[in-house]
Amino acid sequence: MSVLDTREALKAEIDKVAEVASYLWEKGWAERNGGNIVVNVTEYIDDSMRAMPAISDSISFNMVLPNLKGCWFYCKGTNRRMRDLARFPMDNGSLIRICDDCASYEMVADKAVKPTSELASHLAMHSLMITRGNGYKASMHTHPIELVAMTHNREFLGKDVLTRLLWSMIPETRAFCPKGLGIIPYKMPSSVELADATVAQLNEYDVVMWEKHGVCSVAPDVMEAFDQIDVLNKAALIYIASRNMGFVPEGMSDAQMQELKEAFNL
Repeated sequence: MSVLDTREALKAEIDKVAEVASYLWEKGWAERNGGNIVVNVTEYIDDSMRAMPAISDSISFNMVLPNLKGCWFYCKGTNRRMRDLARFPMDNGSLIRICDDCASYEMVADKAVKPTSELASHLAMHSLMITRGNGYKASMHTHPIELVAMTHNREFLGKDVLTRLLWSMIPETRAFCPKGLGIIPYKMPSSVELADATVAQLNEYDVVMWEKHGVCSVAPDVMEAFDQIDVLNKAALIYIASRNMGFVPEGMSDAQMQELKEAFNL
């Protein structure tokens, strides 16, 4: 029996995670165990769940995040495949609650599936979102092929260089990813340094590129987190398709993008 069996709202949120996991796999953005999803599900936790005993010892995430006291998260499991999570989300992820010390967590349901190795980065992002009061509940990390490829060109890694290029490829990019794309120089995966750099970039952006690694996005829910990356990667595909046809794409002009910004209050 699963804790989701009698909790329709919680199940609906985790079903959305499973649906997005299938998209990531189908797009080739989640090879083997690549990618992570963490969703704040605190609002769906009832008193009977709060009283449930832990099914693991408390585990440190090497940071102290007071904003997360009392919070619950659904997390993809470490070394678990997105394609498996899409079919069996509670066998390949788990519900965790943050301990009172705000520096550790314990697994509660359904199984003791240890969360993603990038948990520190994700929890730091969620702490920032709570501080902002912006209602964002989802964080996602994935490996979109074309966007990652573009980070291998040092010319694209200056501040907002890639943002400007991607915005100019198709109007929807400017409209649906209005904050653009932050860039973080390569750092060791799973490190506190990567977590700190990601949080710093999220003060300005909703989508952050980890050089030669992947993308992180935050949003009100997991679907919107996916959509922002999907829009940006479509722009990258248009750029690459143009180069493959033998020309450098002209892109929208600054005047055209300013017109778009004014028309949609971006």
